[in-house]
Amino acid sequence: MYLWDGISEFVAVAEAENFTLAAQRLNVSTAHVSRQIGALENRLGTKLFYRTTRKVSLTEEGTIYYRHCRQLQTGLEEAERAITDLKGSPQGLVKLTAPVAYGEKFIMPLLNDFMVQYPSVEFNVDLTNRTLDLIEGGYDLAIRLGKLADSSLMAKPLSSRTHYVAASPSYVEKYGEPHTLSELNQHNCLIGNHNYWRFIENGRERNIKVRGNLICNSGYALRDAALKGIGIVQLPDYYIEEDIHAGRLISFLDAHREAKEGIWALYPQNRHLSAKVRVFVDYLAEKLAMENA
Repeated sequence: MYLWDGISEFVAVAEAENFTLAAQRLNVSTAHVSRQIGALENRLGTKLFYRTTRKVSLTEEGTIYYRHCRQLQTGLEEAERAITDLKGSPQGLVKLTAPVAYGEKFIMPLLNDFMVQYPSVEFNVDLTNRTLDLIEGGYDLAIRLGKLADSSLMAKPLSSRTHYVAASPSYVEKYGEPHTLSELNQHNCLIGNHNYWRFIENGRERNIKVRGNLICNSGYALRDAALKGIGIVQLPDYYIEEDIHAGRLISFLDAHREAKEGIWALYPQNRHLSAKVRVFVDYLAEKLAMENA
C-alpha cells in the first residue's frame, strides 16, 4: 500500500473545488482523479467530499485531512525546491499570466531574454485582460497593474505607471483643451474599459464620467484615434508618453493627474517562491526599473 497515492489529487480537488479543474491542474484525466479520490476514501473508510452537479466541497473529515495533507505537500515542495536550488540554475515550468498590451510590450521581451540566459526554464504564458484565479488555474505568477484588490496573494512591486490625458495638436486647434475637470463633458472622450476617468481633486480621488464616439478595449487603438485628431484619451504612460515628448500629443489636466500606481508580481501565499520564479521576478524588477530610469 502506498500512503501517498491520491494525496496530490485530493489536495488539487480540495483547492479547485472541482474534479475537472483539478485534473487540468495536474495534467491528468478527470477519470484518473475520480478513481484516486475513490480509492483514497475507501482506504480511509470515510467520505472526504460532498459532491453535487455544480460544486465539490470538503466534509468535516475532509477539512481535517486537507490541513495535514497540505502540510505534507508543502514539505515535499520545499524539499524539491531545496534540491533545485542546489543545482545552481533555475529550471522547470513557470505558468504566468499578464495583461495583453503590457505583457506584449514589456513582459514578453524580457521573458524571452530570460530564457536565453536560463534555457532550462520553460514558460506557459496566458496574456489576458481578465483577472484569472491563480489557485484555480495553477498559475505560479501573475503580473497585475494598478491597485490590488486580492489581499490573499503575495505581491512584489516591479515598476509603476501613471495616466495622461492628451489629444493631438489638430484636435486642440479645432476644439480647444479642457482646463478643468468639468469641461471634459464638452469634449469627445475616447473610452476604454470604463466610462469614467480617474483624477485627483483637492487631494481626493475623483471619478469623472466621460462620453464620446469611440469605445474600445485596446489602448493602441485609442492612441491611434487620438493621434488622428478624433478625440481625447486617458491612457497609461507606456502608450503615449513618447508621443507627448515628441509633440504628437498634448497633455493637459496635469495638476489633476493621479499619483503613480504600482505594477506588481503576484503569487499565491500557499505556493512557495521556487528558484525559477524567484530569479525571474528579480530579473523583471531589475530590468523594469532600468526601463523607468
